[in-house]
Parts: sequence; structure tokens; C-alpha cells
Amino acid sequence: MPRNRPVSTGHVEQPTEQATVSSTPLARVLVTSRLFAPEPAAASFRLRAVANALDRSGAHVQVLTTKAPAALAGNSDGTRSGVRVSRAPVLRDRDGYVRGYLQYLSFDLLLAFRMLFRKRPALVLTEPPPTTGAVVRVICAIRRVPYAYYAADIWADAVGAVDTPGVVTRLVRWTELFALRGAARVLSVSQGVTQRLAELGISDTVRTIGNGIDIETFSSDGPRESLDGPVLLYAGTASEVHGAGIFLEAFEHVLAVRPEARLVFLGQGSDRPAIEQAAERFPGGTVRFFPRAEADSVAAWLRGAAASLASVRPEQNYDFAFPTKLYASAAVGTPMIFTGVGPGAGFVRESQGGWAVPYTVEAVATAMIAAVDQASADEHSVSRERLSDWARKTIGLDGVADRAVVALREVARHTAPRDSKDPNPAPNNTEGRSR
Repeated sequence: MPRNRPVSTGHVEQPTEQATVSSTPLARVLVTSRLFAPEPAAASFRLRAVANALDRSGAHVQVLTTKAPAALAGNSDGTRSGVRVSRAPVLRDRDGYVRGYLQYLSFDLLLAFRMLFRKRPALVLTEPPPTTGAVVRVICAIRRVPYAYYAADIWADAVGAVDTPGVVTRLVRWTELFALRGAARVLSVSQGVTQRLAELGISDTVRTIGNGIDIETFSSDGPRESLDGPVLLYAGTASEVHGAGIFLEAFEHVLAVRPEARLVFLGQGSDRPAIEQAAERFPGGTVRFFPRAEADSVAAWLRGAAASLASVRPEQNYDFAFPTKLYASAAVGTPMIFTGVGPGAGFVRESQGGWAVPYTVEAVATAMIAAVDQASADEHSVSRERLSDWARKTIGLDGVADRAVVALREVARHTAPRDSKDPNPAPNNTEGRSR
């Protein structure tokens, strides 16, 4: 598995079907994921939304996940009172993330036992990495339980897009296909992912439910982070598939004509050390780096920024990738600068909320200068409110979660018992319950 989670491949393309709630009951649903709220990640937000939607629909929902990092341990996970979140220890890397071979293994092995020794669910919903999907397939086969796989990205494509040995890419591909082919339902976050799944021979079980953002957390109203000049903000993972170093190269041109501008990198990623080293040539304070932050803090940084930055490096055979940081920026109303390939450019154009430019230093620098000038002229413009309003109507996670429930209930019609909501849910065993 890659040390950095692949860029999310969701997009504003939403299914045309109306998300109407089926009458088929889902008596008991088990959600498995190494990431869950309050840990800030796209997977955390979408799974929380689905868990809450399932609870609203009448299902008993239990989430099997990991203990949150110490800094987040006291934070609310934002789930409804009926959702039980069961947490277990996990091995994290030195930066506190669950990523890498040993980290995934520490979650997956314990997950197998946690799934085996609890009351049998009607359905399991699992999240990548593919190793987790493979474990879920095996345990569900043993217990004769159907499962759904949340295809938020194609991991093998992401691994193949970076400098990874071929044997590793082939192993990831085999593991991912094993997980996908065993699923009774595959939830796809975009038409691009759905098309790629079809190319891999997986189509009948796929439902495109779209993707989105928590529009309550990422709203235009709220505190703002600011510096001593207009901020150009890169918030999120900076890995090989992103090619975020181009923003640092372009910023050298920006400073030559707009010395008051500031460039901020907020987050982590495999390219981050190289970018930090390259930034040492810039004047002190003009380029700043901050660690991964909670969602509320990211939203505050976005509200205070002149523009947000996002990229997908071309020529990696990963052209359907979509950086979900664009969703967050649009939701708070901050103009976006996107460079590279994939549906991100179409999203920016459709939203009329920024600049979609070629992956060249000159084009990126021109967009960054324009963003600084626009912010200086009208920081709290009507265009920001218009962008935020558009996002609330278009990319809210609640609609995505409702479509997920419909797709999961399609499985229940064919496999789940026709019983009502269990009045005596199983106890939470000895694992920690998060509320």
C-alpha cells in the first residue's frame, strides 16, 4: 500500500436518480474503517454522513474503527445518538497517521477478530485500503454476510502513478480486485471512478452516489485565520500524484510583483519535505508550513485565504482523480486555483469559482497574481457568497449519504431478513465506545 492515501476521486457529477428511501429495512449495519470522525479526512466525513443517514432510516449502526489520536481524543465524533462507534488501538506512523504496511496490518488483523466475535449484521460497509476490503470479504464469506465497498478511489492506479515497484502495483491491484469483486454493492464517488471500474470488469454491482463535503463545518460563516498579507493556501495532502511543488515554483514569480503575498501549506504528504527544503530560498515568513489540522481549523484558514490551491500532476494515468480540497474551498466560498488534469478543472469552471489553468509555472503564477489582486480589491465579495450558496445546493454530503442508503437497501431487498429494527442491540463488548 502507498504511504500516502491516494487523492480522492470524487466530483460534482451527481447521479440523476432521485435519492428516495426504500421501505426495505436494514436491521443491523456494520461500518469498518481505519479512519472516522473526529479524525479529519474525507473518508471520515462521508462515513459519518452515511452512518447518520442509516440511523435516520431505522437501521442499527455500529462503526468499527480506531482510537483517535491523543490530540483529538476528547472531541465529539458528530454521530447521532443511535450510532455506536467502537474504537480499538492501532499503530500510527511517526506523524500520527494510519498509513503504510504495518499501520494497515495493525488495523486489519484486529478487525478480523472484531468482526468474527460480535452479533451477525445484515450488511457490512467497508472503506479502503484494499487490504481492509480483502479482510472484510473473507470474514463476510465465513459469516455469510453481504458487504458493500466504498470506492472513493482506485488505489492500484494511484500506486502505479508514482515511483512504485511493479510487483507492489500488481499486488495492490490483485488485492483491490479481490475486495471489489466480492462486494454485493460498490459505491462509486464519481462517473470517472464508475467508468474505470467498468474497465476493470466491475459494473453490475456499482452505484454512482457522488461525493461532497460537510457544509455545516465548511460554511462561509465562522472564524478566519489570517497572516500579514493575502494568503494562497494549499490545504491537504501533497503527494506525488498532486505535484504541489508547482505552486512553490510559481510563487517565486508572484513575489516579484506582489511581495505582500503569502504561501501556506497546511497538511502532510510525501512531497512535503522536498517542498519545505525548496522553500528555504524564499524570504523568511513568505512561505509557511503547518501540520494537518482539524476540520474547523481548515475551514478558518480557507475563509481567510485569497484563494485555495489544488493540483493533479499530468501524465500519470490517473486522470480521473479529483482533490476533495476543492469541495471545502467552494463550500466556504473561497476562490479556487486548480492546475493539472482530471475533473477538478470542470468543477472550477462549473462553479464559476476561480481559475482552472494548465500545469505550467507561468499559468499558475498568473492565476495566483489574479487571486491576490481580487482579494485586495474586494475581500468579502458577493461572488464568495454566491460560490458558497452554489456549493450548499450542489455538494452537500447529506444528499450523497441518502443515495448511499438507497444503494445499500437494494442489497437488503435480496439478502437481508425482513425483520424490523432490533429492540435489543448487542452490547458493545469491551471495546471503547466513542460519543
